[in-house]
Amino acid sequence: MSVEKTPNKSKKNKKRRKKSRKKKTNSKIFKNVVTGFLALILIMSVIALGYLLAIIKSTPPLNVEAVLSLNQPSSLYDSNGDFMDNLHTDEERYVIESNEMPNNLKNAFISIEDERFYKHNGIDIQRIAGAALMDVKKILTGKKGLHGASTLTQQLLKNTVLTNEVSIKRKVKEIYLALELENKLNKDQIITAYLNTIPLGGQVYGVEAASSLYFGKNTKDLNLIECAYLAGITQAPSYYSAYNDNNKDDPSRYINRTKTVLSKMYELGYISEAEYNTAIGDLDNNKLIFKSSKKDYRLNYEWFVYPAVSQVKKDLKDKYKYTDEEVSKLMVNGGLKIYTTMDKKLQDFTQQTLDNYKNLNVGNSETYDKNGVPLLQASATIMDYRTGKILALVGGRGKQLPQSINRAYSDLRPIGSTTKPLTVYGPGIDQKIITAATSIDDAPLSPELYKHYPEYAPPNVLRNSPNEYLGLITVREALMYSKNTGSVITANTIGLKTGISYGENLGLVYNNASKQSIATVALGQFNNNPNDRDGGNTFKLSAAFGTFGNNGLYTEPILYTKVVDSKGKTLLDGKPHQKQVFSPEASYIMYDLLKGPVNFYGGAPAKWGDMPVAGKTGTTTDAKDLWFAGLSPYLSGSVWVGYDTPKTVLGGSGTVCANLWGKIMAKAHEGLEVKDLEEPSGIIRIPICKDSGKLPSSLCSSDPRGNRVSEEMFIKGTEPKETCSTHVSTSVNSYNNKIAGPNTPSFLTRNKIFITKKYPNSITQDYPYVLPSSHDNYTENEHIPQPQVPPPVEPSEEDFPDDAPPVNNDENDSILDSLLKPLKPD
Repeated sequence: MSVEKTPNKSKKNKKRRKKSRKKKTNSKIFKNVVTGFLALILIMSVIALGYLLAIIKSTPPLNVEAVLSLNQPSSLYDSNGDFMDNLHTDEERYVIESNEMPNNLKNAFISIEDERFYKHNGIDIQRIAGAALMDVKKILTGKKGLHGASTLTQQLLKNTVLTNEVSIKRKVKEIYLALELENKLNKDQIITAYLNTIPLGGQVYGVEAASSLYFGKNTKDLNLIECAYLAGITQAPSYYSAYNDNNKDDPSRYINRTKTVLSKMYELGYISEAEYNTAIGDLDNNKLIFKSSKKDYRLNYEWFVYPAVSQVKKDLKDKYKYTDEEVSKLMVNGGLKIYTTMDKKLQDFTQQTLDNYKNLNVGNSETYDKNGVPLLQASATIMDYRTGKILALVGGRGKQLPQSINRAYSDLRPIGSTTKPLTVYGPGIDQKIITAATSIDDAPLSPELYKHYPEYAPPNVLRNSPNEYLGLITVREALMYSKNTGSVITANTIGLKTGISYGENLGLVYNNASKQSIATVALGQFNNNPNDRDGGNTFKLSAAFGTFGNNGLYTEPILYTKVVDSKGKTLLDGKPHQKQVFSPEASYIMYDLLKGPVNFYGGAPAKWGDMPVAGKTGTTTDAKDLWFAGLSPYLSGSVWVGYDTPKTVLGGSGTVCANLWGKIMAKAHEGLEVKDLEEPSGIIRIPICKDSGKLPSSLCSSDPRGNRVSEEMFIKGTEPKETCSTHVSTSVNSYNNKIAGPNTPSFLTRNKIFITKKYPNSITQDYPYVLPSSHDNYTENEHIPQPQVPPPVEPSEEDFPDDAPPVNNDENDSILDSLLKPLKPD
């Protein structure tokens, strides 16, 4: 008998089968997810392992000597290879041996920084795990700051051969090298090296320097609470420092930290209960006494040493791609030998010359600040402009505080008229916009110009020093007599951008305000905002003026010739960079022009013996900065005198610096043959008229003042092609000096030679020789003296009233043109 299945049973079976299939599907999905997750973990692990292995493989072999060679300071040598000084750099540290460190000091640092120091092999797994757990909690709760887990071994590596960079790469290197270091050094060597490198506040590194800073004693003499204090501030030296202003009134911050260290020492068994209780009592009774010992950290030749070190650091970074931190550590730990360019005898002589107040010839008596430093300061630099070697670099007068501002190298000041050859006349001649013969009217600026420069519009006319105007002069004369008007007129002609471009190529620094000012380009009156300093210094000017003796090549100054590491390997060769700023012809012409101020004007004290000298004085507004910069056929140099806080130097001018420069350069040239620079082939000499800058006419040599013809040099192709039309000959009424008319009696008519100008000005020295603008309207009824021809006399200023009108209107121009037309030479 067959039994038929009921519909209910069939439905139940179907449900069971569906559940079974769903269960299998879910199980399969779960297995796939787990398998995929495990595969992902495996892949990630392989990648991570590969990354770690790549980092380890790229890590340079551990140089144990670099970790331990903390007693190898970098040293400096002069140009003869003689020792100058050991380098302190920015990090003050004194290396001491293990037996000079109290056990309490070592144990204090171990207790608070790395309590399992004697048990781990370079890394503390337990501490790493604890730090990781704590960091996870901080991340989940939104708290800031992550917990460190570095051992003393790791910190030692970070302080010596690694950087403070926060990255996985650096941490992997640190862990790997820590394991290596523990295999090569014993624990006492590691703790000793660590205590010699640990930063303990400001520029202080190592426990010996810290003991001196905080307690005025050597490390070996520290007591227990002093040891605990030093260990306690390691975590945050500035925060826990007793010299922190916040801690002076309430010392509880560092007192409690010191107690924490003592408690940890007691907990770990490094001190007994009795020692602990006594130490706590001493802290509560204010027996932690601070006393900083004063030390003289000056180097023998600080003015030269620190700029040389700065240059070495820059070049090391450029060549080896070091970071600032890596370079600083190399300078401190590397035992480098830096061979400088300093001529010790010349450096000493330059310092002595500037220090001697009698050499300055200003003011009444020497004055000093509270530290005994002379208030009137000076700086000087002497350079071989062909090789770039700086022979002497003095940044101040008197015995200065350590690392005082270096006025020769790092400070910037307005440079006054020393800018004129660099940013005005040199660029103008080099660009062939002007020549040495170009005519300039040394007079208050014309209406066209003071429309562009309203600061020089009447009554605030541009003044010279001394306050006189010569009238028509050449560029050579404008530079020789340092005429401000000539410089402004020429700077306007060549353009501010051109002048600034040359100045920057020669090492001068311009802020945005200075770049907009013609006074900066033409007169050296830099903006020099205290928050954006610009201008120049003797280091920069020495190199800039050296260009005129080096065929227009600017040679970047160098302060060292070679840097050698502790193993004798040469790391750097001091080779100067050069660039062509002026053409050889333009630079030689400028060199010749710059002989003028020395041979005939304010730079005369710069001259010594028969050696050719070229240079330029400079005096800024109110004589706040005094300058001289110049060169010989061998060397270039510059001297500055002034106050750190600018104020007038009584009785001061550029002559003061020219005198100092001459004394120093005479010493620098002892034993050198007298010779001059060789003239390049692209220069020609031709006669010109000094009033027009053109080829002379027959009238130029018959000027009432004498012969106005002189020889001038030009870059070939820039010599004048036109003949002078500035000199004219015309007949005048000898009685009233007006241009003779048809009714002027013959016995009063006299032929004279004049010069012509568009804007005659009665205050210029050549005004008596300017063609009169008035026509003689003589009548028979006019009263005249007895009809006799007076003997010829030279005209004087009294003959011409100060209010004589300038030839500056259309009517006078047309009259003048009609009169001059038949007189102009062919």
